[in-house]
Amino acid sequence: MPEAVIVSTARSPIGRAFKGSLKDMRPDDLSAQMVRAALDKVPELDPRDITDLILGCGLPGGEQGMNMGRIVSVLLGYDFLPGTTVTRYCSSSLQTTRMAFHAIKAGEGDAYISAGVETVSRFIKGNSDAIPGQEITNPVFNDAVERTEALAQGGQKWTDPREDGNLPDAYIAMGQTAENVAQVLGMSREEQDRFAVRSQNLTEQRIAEGFWAREITPVTLADGTQVTADDGPRAGTTYEAVSSLKPVFRPDGTVTAGNACPLNDGAAALVIMSDQKAKDLGLTPLARIISTGVTGLSPEIMGLGPVEAIPQALKHAGMSLGDIDLFEINEAFAVQSLGSAQQLGIDEDKLNVNGGSIAVGHPFGMTGARITATLINSLQWHDKQYGVESMCVGGGMGMAMVIERLS
Repeated sequence: MPEAVIVSTARSPIGRAFKGSLKDMRPDDLSAQMVRAALDKVPELDPRDITDLILGCGLPGGEQGMNMGRIVSVLLGYDFLPGTTVTRYCSSSLQTTRMAFHAIKAGEGDAYISAGVETVSRFIKGNSDAIPGQEITNPVFNDAVERTEALAQGGQKWTDPREDGNLPDAYIAMGQTAENVAQVLGMSREEQDRFAVRSQNLTEQRIAEGFWAREITPVTLADGTQVTADDGPRAGTTYEAVSSLKPVFRPDGTVTAGNACPLNDGAAALVIMSDQKAKDLGLTPLARIISTGVTGLSPEIMGLGPVEAIPQALKHAGMSLGDIDLFEINEAFAVQSLGSAQQLGIDEDKLNVNGGSIAVGHPFGMTGARITATLINSLQWHDKQYGVESMCVGGGMGMAMVIERLS
């Protein structure tokens, strides 16, 4: 059975939504630049040998609608290359990697592009079917928030929203789910803030050492200027500053703008192929995909998704937690990343050792592919062999992947 290997990665700088460096970039244009960059790193690969371009997008609508995966193929001049767009919210571009991995293992192709994008700056206000600029309220979403708050205040029993004809409230406000996780785990505001400061400080340190620059591909804007670094990291972040911020989602809550990821724009791409194809082309792969896993849990505590997803992926790999050198658990919120690690017994010395999304950002559809690039970079930087990437997923899911560094 063929093995699936990653032969190149490319990820854009991550911009702050609405006011950052990528706010004027269309998502398809941004994606095309990253796919082009990933392919440029493997000139030995004939684009006609690529079976599919699989693009992850958390919220495909507006400019992110109309099957961007195919649009990107056409933008690159590859009319012959099919493309598809996939959503699994925060793990959309880990899902695309999983699909490429499975297809290669099944012998249905030798080369795939796995990519991901999110440009929150260019979302249509309200829901995705709205007229641009028109604010739309969502009664199902509002109802979900009200019940989440009721649960937090008094532990009332949840009711099924379908009883009155509405859809299930799988997409509770993410900040509310973080507050729920804090309650379930009994995690203090101080623990969350200190983890957030750790993320910022480690990111600042690694920026100075050159770690983050190694994985970033500059983005060329319409005026010809280039963006070369992430917008988000805040140099000199202190616990005193972060602990002074007010809760965002509940008056008596613990989740703040300082211990959660910001809203962002960004794109990333991977070239994945069979080990035989890489050998035939004379390539030295970066990493081998060993296994993946995806699990579901109550939407109200979606942040704990990695607690089940990581063991599942490790079981598929025939490995244990002790076999893993480094873990990258997406920092959507400090409480869910740290909380998941604590529940699994993961040593902080192995967790997000270069910083994470609280500092660099979390463009939903991009994050899966970005974390893959970061994990490979980290395994190289720290001279380690095995790594796990994982994340919680809106709607109540967790996803994980185990990789082995090969070069």
